[in-house]
Amino acid sequence: MATKPVRANLKMKIKAGAASPAPPVGSVLGQYGVNMMDFINPFNEQTKDMQGAELTVHITVFEDRSINFRVTSPPADDRIKAALKIEKGSGRPNSEKITKKLSQSDLTKIAEEKVKDMNTEDIDAVKKMIAGTARSMGVEIE
Repeated sequence: MATKPVRANLKMKIKAGAASPAPPVGSVLGQYGVNMMDFINPFNEQTKDMQGAELTVHITVFEDRSINFRVTSPPADDRIKAALKIEKGSGRPNSEKITKKLSQSDLTKIAEEKVKDMNTEDIDAVKKMIAGTARSMGVEIE
């Protein structure tokens, strides 16, 4: 099967179910001559059940102005903040720790949700990656 020549690989953060022709979507896709509605309608339909979550979208624009996109789940740090119900991580994670600790069950839950976006299917490896993200935020694991 012959593949189409790729014109651009784009990465954007968009709220789930809220893509519109306004910036950043319109300005980014417009410069490549892409019909924005070919992205906006399918994206909003695919993400309507995740309303409000900030999602990362990887868009491939081909020379014939067609597109292909892949949506990844919210970042691990956002999931950690939501699990602990905190606003942000520590500004100095080595010396100032967050008072709340991430439980093993929360760590496992986050890892199971993120495994499809990672480069491995080993849940223990993903748990180590998520734990590393937590440590860099000043969050300790129980």
